[in-house]
Amino acid sequence: MGLATVLSRAQNGLRADLVHVEVHVAPGLPALSVVGLPEGAVREARDRVRAAITNAGYRFPDGRITVNLAPADLPKYGGRFDLPIALGILAASGQLPAQALQDLEVLGELSLGGDVRPVRGALPAALRCAELGHALLVPKANAGEAQLADGVTVHYAERLSALGSALHDGGAPLAPPAPPPARTQHATGPDLAEVRGQPHARRALEVAAAGGHSLLMVGPPGSGKSMLAARLPGILPPLTAAAAIEVAAIASVDRGTLDVEHWGQRPFRSPHHSASAVALVGGGSIPRPGEITLAHHGVLFLDELPEFSRPVLEVLREPLETGCITISRAAQQVDFPARFQLVAAMNPCPCGFLGDTSHRCRCTPDQIARYRNRLSGPFLDRIDLQVFVPRIAEAELTARHANEEPSAVVRERVAAARAVQQKRAGKANAALSPAELERDAQPTDAAAKLLHAALTRLSLSARAYHRVLRVARTIADLDHATTIGTAHVAEAIRYRELDRSLDGV
Repeated sequence: MGLATVLSRAQNGLRADLVHVEVHVAPGLPALSVVGLPEGAVREARDRVRAAITNAGYRFPDGRITVNLAPADLPKYGGRFDLPIALGILAASGQLPAQALQDLEVLGELSLGGDVRPVRGALPAALRCAELGHALLVPKANAGEAQLADGVTVHYAERLSALGSALHDGGAPLAPPAPPPARTQHATGPDLAEVRGQPHARRALEVAAAGGHSLLMVGPPGSGKSMLAARLPGILPPLTAAAAIEVAAIASVDRGTLDVEHWGQRPFRSPHHSASAVALVGGGSIPRPGEITLAHHGVLFLDELPEFSRPVLEVLREPLETGCITISRAAQQVDFPARFQLVAAMNPCPCGFLGDTSHRCRCTPDQIARYRNRLSGPFLDRIDLQVFVPRIAEAELTARHANEEPSAVVRERVAAARAVQQKRAGKANAALSPAELERDAQPTDAAAKLLHAALTRLSLSARAYHRVLRVARTIADLDHATTIGTAHVAEAIRYRELDRSLDGV
């Protein structure tokens, strides 16, 4: 009878906090108790571990077994502690050498037959292991994503019986898995060349991509709003190595197992308009990331924007400004990153045909007003570019030899503008603070005069004024201009025409 300790990790949001799984086997009536703030799935590990040890060919100890998950005030969730508890029991009862578990962190859920099943959050755990110089033992299904972390030795296990044999012989648990494939640099989605016409909307999409700006497209059904939004990831510059790992870590926490064959691309999320506030920002009794976190470093597309509940849209206001969301619960507080690019689409009226050349709109002014009032002024203030997307002319739609720019060509211009922004401020223009705008986005005298006139005429708020400056700075970057001129400000103001009059076409 004895004591053994196995290292593991608890998942709390995107954090992977170190947990010492302490197992004590002592004489007494047969019993297995788990302490250390475990929730239901962790407490149920008693039955899973007992069956798995027996079916793996080991002897489940007779006596009183106490499992302590330290620190005791840290909440523990899920089945990720099954495997470390089982290894701790086998080591404490002398069936496995305790020294084989030193500096080895273990994650894994056990089946009753002794199979090791995948868990959520293997990649964040691997990143923390690399900081401490520990090796990591994970289920085979999680081995590929854990390998994405640099500087960590990853072992995998398929069955408790084979794992126990390897540890008993004094060797590594199992040979490290093959390294994952290199990340995909560019999006493999639809191409911008497939969109016919819409030069104004295409230009707005390029400006939004170049500066990381939010975009609202207003137009009748079938004008191409959704097509344009789906092609935004294809013109965005590739993720940096650090950003790609961050996106992969979020996917690891959300889905449990990561598709390592296609990792490293910018996410594109398009929730249905029936989504709740919790679905968008995250939450739950066990805090999970929402759509805005799953769209981190990527695109969040909200189609049929006014059909979303107004309280749901209002919860996006703070993340749009800060780039993060904090989920507070009585027992814990979890921070999720949410630096996403918002793209939205809506009809100009309930029927969708206001301002259309077909003259099919029969909506009354009251109906139109109620439809537009579903979007609050503060929410619209946080959208940088607002453009009208008209119906495509029949000649453009049926042209046999349309020569539209492909995504690769536009992406080169966007990447060049982003490189200028990174060199100048270390961030995209959409994230510039007022002080950074004072330093990097000073217009010429003529441009400043035009901007002040627009500020008065359009009744722009201070926030909208700063957003116009950010967009103008991006347009100047696309033109390879060091100063913001009149043409840049004029184009930026044109993208605010829908701020007060959605039918201003």
